[in-house]
Amino acid sequence: MSEKTELNGKPACTQSCYIIGLQDLPLSCPPRDQRVWDAHPRVYLPIEEEGQVRCPYCGTQYILEKGSL
Repeated sequence: MSEKTELNGKPACTQSCYIIGLQDLPLSCPPRDQRVWDAHPRVYLPIEEEGQVRCPYCGTQYILEKGSL
């Protein structure tokens, strides 16, 4: 698994795992603050129940920070 980092404005879909917090909800991939012209269509991902979710387009995994809910 790749290193986990927080969202930080890098080009869309270049990381395979993000740690997110409540400020990032509702969760979309690519994230709202990343450019999307060269990525896949934006999709909203349900992360609240499981605490983690994987994007069906690019495979990026999102993990909700412990204690966020």
